[in-house]
Amino acid sequence: MRTLLVLVGVAALVVLAAMMLGFVRFDQTQTAQLPRLEGGQAPKFNADVAKVTVGTEKKTVEVPAVEVQKPGEKN
Repeated sequence: MRTLLVLVGVAALVVLAAMMLGFVRFDQTQTAQLPRLEGGQAPKFNADVAKVTVGTEKKTVEVPAVEVQKPGEKN
């Protein structure tokens, strides 16, 4: 039970951090109305989430030459 509460808390913190950093934005497009005799309506939301694209690219990188000497060994 404690583990479940910790996971829910961590998930809530991740969502809150994403909203604070601008990765996720929720806009309410329709307000809720309580039913009078019948009906009513639920609120509607649009969620704008960040888009991430992942790809690969081939590059040639120059690596410096490294010489290794054992202790007591001279050039």
